[in-house]
Amino acid sequence: MSAKVYDSAQARRSAVRVPLDTGDSLIGKMMSWYSRRTYGDVLDNGLAMLHNRPVLWSVLRFEKGVAKWKRLDPDLKTLAQMAAAAMIGCSWCMDFGYFAAHSAGLDTSKLEEVPRWRDSDVFTAQERRVLEYTEAVTSTPPTVTDEMAESLRSELGNDAFVELTMMIAVENERSRFNSALGLTSQGFKEHCELRR
Repeated sequence: MSAKVYDSAQARRSAVRVPLDTGDSLIGKMMSWYSRRTYGDVLDNGLAMLHNRPVLWSVLRFEKGVAKWKRLDPDLKTLAQMAAAAMIGCSWCMDFGYFAAHSAGLDTSKLEEVPRWRDSDVFTAQERRVLEYTEAVTSTPPTVTDEMAESLRSELGNDAFVELTMMIAVENERSRFNSALGLTSQGFKEHCELRR
């Protein structure tokens, strides 16, 4: 690891509110091996959850189930996740979300525009409705209107609309957890840029 990359990782980790290490535990070593093999780095949020293994196992099981949800168009799902992460201000989720979309072969060309979607001309009318709905669900308290929900529900169908709504809620959980613990971008997006 170069000195510059090491210094950057050290600075990033100094702001985190719990120690990020695997310790000598078998589960920590297994998680590190799997994470490096799958993502190229050990996920900081996984290291944070190692402090409470029932939380870690519950989240892993839940995320495995979330990965099986297939009723909503994957590009719309990614836009919703990125919009929720941007609204909450979770740079870790924005970074990893780009990496996950890129790794899945999804269209990443619009993702950098998500935080300023209202001023951007790259989004379709349907994508704008998804982004607006995501912001309304993510607001505290939520500001979803009947018209907003009905428009998307009639376009997407009940099954995809329910999945969209739950996906926004899931991303809120992820982003709020990561932000509250001080987790920031690990540079996953940069790895995608290098592979182009």
